[in-house]
Amino acid sequence: MIGKLIVQHCINSIEFTDIRCLVRNPSGTTHAKLTEIVIDNFEDYTNHVDLFKDIDVAFFCLGVYTGQVSDEKFKLITVNYAVEFAAVLKQQSPKATLCLLSGMGADRTEKSSTAFAKYKGMAENQISALHLKFYAFRPGYIYPVEKRKEPNLGYQFFRFTYPITKYLGKGASIKSTELAAAMFHVGLKGATTEIIENRAIFQYV
Repeated sequence: MIGKLIVQHCINSIEFTDIRCLVRNPSGTTHAKLTEIVIDNFEDYTNHVDLFKDIDVAFFCLGVYTGQVSDEKFKLITVNYAVEFAAVLKQQSPKATLCLLSGMGADRTEKSSTAFAKYKGMAENQISALHLKFYAFRPGYIYPVEKRKEPNLGYQFFRFTYPITKYLGKGASIKSTELAAAMFHVGLKGATTEIIENRAIFQYV
């Protein structure tokens, strides 16, 4: 939902000349600047180390919805995948900027009883400890501007009630296009804080 939009921003920008996109499945997007690589194991980049060399900006948007997989798998995707990506990036391009799609409520104390909050906070902590130029984006409900099949009843409800939710202010929700634009701009220009909560994201759109 977000990664695809960020890739399009990169394609349209004259400041990006080489785009390397690591995906679970082919997206169907093609462009002269874009190289798309299907990754079988996001915990092992042994055969893909060269992809991380000479990188200026990286965006990590891979994730899974709560309830779709076991707790063990949810932690693997949310923590291990993100941290391994960041670790290889640090090793091969230590001056790179990394923008992570985290989530509202991420708990850096790692004591939350909610898996989403605990594991998002855990991922942020471990990546921050690598001392990359790192930004963690914590959006609330992300309204998908491009209509899609919602993953569960909860997201169907949120989409239906979004016309009301958006009037609660900038602290509760954001459009997918706004989040992608903000992540893209922060990747290029930086931000004033490592953690960027939903309300603050809007200043970078």
